[in-house]
Formats: sequence, C-alpha cells, structure tokens
Amino acid sequence: LKSPSNSNNSKTKTQEETVKYQKKNQNFTKNSFSGTESSSTLIQKNVNKYRTPEYEFEGIIISEGVLEIMPENYGFLRSSDFNYLSSPDDIYVSQSQIRLFGMKTGDTLRGEVRPPKNGEKYFPLIKILEINGRPPSFVRERDSFEHLTPLFPNEKFKLAEKNATLSTRIVDLFTPIGKGQRGMIVAPPKTGKTTLLKEIANAIAANHPEVYLIILLIDERPEEVTDMQRNVKGEVIASTFDEPADRHVKVANIVLQKAKRMVECSHDVVILLDSITRLARAYNTVSPASGKVLSGGVDANALHRPKRFFGAARNIENGGSLSIIATAMIDTGSKMDEVIFEEFKGTGNKELQLDRKIANKRIYPAIDLVSSSTRKDDLLLDHNTLQRMWILRKHLSDMNPVEAMEFLRSRISRTQNNEEFFISMNG
Repeated sequence: LKSPSNSNNSKTKTQEETVKYQKKNQNFTKNSFSGTESSSTLIQKNVNKYRTPEYEFEGIIISEGVLEIMPENYGFLRSSDFNYLSSPDDIYVSQSQIRLFGMKTGDTLRGEVRPPKNGEKYFPLIKILEINGRPPSFVRERDSFEHLTPLFPNEKFKLAEKNATLSTRIVDLFTPIGKGQRGMIVAPPKTGKTTLLKEIANAIAANHPEVYLIILLIDERPEEVTDMQRNVKGEVIASTFDEPADRHVKVANIVLQKAKRMVECSHDVVILLDSITRLARAYNTVSPASGKVLSGGVDANALHRPKRFFGAARNIENGGSLSIIATAMIDTGSKMDEVIFEEFKGTGNKELQLDRKIANKRIYPAIDLVSSSTRKDDLLLDHNTLQRMWILRKHLSDMNPVEAMEFLRSRISRTQNNEEFFISMNG
C-alpha cells in the first residue's frame, strides 16, 4: 500500500502542471489574437482550415418545365414526366419573375435553380435562361395568340420521304397535311387509327426536326401509351382510362396552353390527339349542368371547350403554326359519340375516313379514298401533282372503297416513292 504522503505529493504535482498549461495557453491566445481581427473570426478560420469547403449549388442545377400560374399569381414548373400534373419535382417561380417577363401559363422555362433552404418545400428558380427556346427579352414583347392572324395552310409536311410507309405515302397524296392543319381521322373501332397516327408522327419527326411534336392520349389504354412512348420520337402526354375526367381535362388544357405559347414565339407545333371524342366526353362529365341537354346526354355548353381546343389549330401569318390531327370515333353504338362527331364535322379543314369493311379484309391502311380529302389542297400540292390526283380520283370513284384501296395498294407497293408511282400511271 502507498503512504498518504506520496499520494498528496502526486496531487500537488498534477495541479502545478495544469496551472502551467493554462498559463501557456493564455499566452498563446494573447499573442495570436492580438491583431485587428476578433478572436471569433480567427477561431472560425482555424476551424475551416481543417474541413472540406462547402459547395455553392446556385447555377449548377439547370432545370426545365412548363409554367402553371396559381390564383395567387406565383407559379410552378411542371414536369412532362408527371404529365404536367403536380409532383414533388415541381420548381417554384416567384410572382416578381412572372410579372417581370410577362409570363403566362404554358410557357416552357429553362433556368437555374437552387436547393431549398430551411422552411422551403420546393426548389426555387433563381435565374431564367430561356422562355420557349427564346431569350427572355424576346418573349416580353410577343403578341397574344388570340391576336395573331390565321391563314390557310400553305406549307406541306413531307410524309413520303424519310421513314415513309405505305400509309404515309397514301395520306401524302390524298389528304396532305400542311403546317396549321386542323384535321380529323374519322374511324370506327378496330380500323387501325392509333397505328396510322403513330406512322404519321414518325414521318413528321423524321422529315421535320424543326417541328415540336406532341402526342396527346386521352382516355387511352396503358399499353398503348407505353407503345407510343417507345416507338415515337416526340413528347407523349397521356391520361389513361382509369383516371378521372377532371384529370383528362387538366392534362389537355396544359398541353394546349404550352402549344399556344410556343406558337406565339414563332415555333411550328403539331399535336396528335387520340381521341377528341373521349376528350369531349370528359368535358361533358366535368362541366356544370346548364339544364339544356342534347340527344345522347350531351350538355349544350359542354362542347364549347373541346371546340376551342380543336379550333386553336391555325397557320400564323409571319411565322409559327399549330397543327392538330385528332381522331374521332363513329359506329361505337353510343348516341353521344354520334352527336360529338356531328358537332365537329364541319370544323376541320381535312378529313380522313377509315372504313370497317376494308379493315375486316385485313387491308391496311383502311382508308376510304373517295371520302377523304383536304380543303384548299391546291395550296399544298404543285400543279402537276394536282392534275394527276384529279385523274386518279376520277378513276377510283367508280370502284367501291375495298376495290379502290386494293387497286391503289397494289400499284403503290410496286414503286419506291410517289414520283415513281406517278410515272407508272402513264404506262
């Protein structure tokens, strides 16, 4: 056992050592902090010397989306990955930014964002780089879509060159599509309207890369949506049949607003809609009852908004166009579908009729050649092609739709392109 005197001596030694150490530290701090800087600043410097620097994320993250303005005048950028509906990836746009650049719902914004700080829920937009692919200064002085001058389509989409199929070659001859076309594909069930729409989309994407292509699928089957997304080079926006009608309406509205804003900035936009009948049904479901009901259960005021959607297609004077090719269903056994088709029948300037009898014989495309036509096609086709088409139509008018399609299909399939087909007509 240690004696008590030894333990007391060791205690006094440790106390003396601690006092010496404290004095030494005091002298060190007096000498090191005797400059103009405060002690807290120098301590912070010493701490930062031994840790990794914090990164500034402002300007690193660049994001893009379509603006939706709320009733409180601030907005969010919606992502096409979520079909332009609210999602966790939404980006906040302040009221001052919207007012500064005169932005509207549907504008496609590209800009820098930063991570949310304490208390913030969304990534805020801190700098706008582009609006609808144009500089922000350009957009501030644009004309509103409603004040732009509409003209007849006078520039044809080339559907019979790259990625041409038998269907697109026939469409290019009998019902040419121009920039600003408002066309309808009138089809009974199981006649291949969705396949035809897909082939038209691929032909436009291959031959006209300057055109912004949107495929809008309303009340469609989920597997059809996946097929479109994988096989079409364009933006596919969809609301499947298991979604409520108000979602169909919201998706269609934001797509239309986006297209209008792009046309205001002199872009060429094409919307391929499948189908306008189902969109009109959705509007009929969500519209408040007016008390006036048409035959088939269609409310008298319900068709105004789908007509406004379809009527937005136009060729704009001095640049820009919005083309809408929509499918309309007939012979479904529904009185409502017949009423909707009759309401839209005279509004388009192109009509492509599909025939169930031709489809039943497994002849595709099942186009009724005599009934299908484009108004003012003399503005789209050259004089030589017009003359040949008049002769061809006169020859086909004596046949029934099945014979006419079989005859044309056999002749066109022997040739590589439509020019070669016209040369073979002389023989």
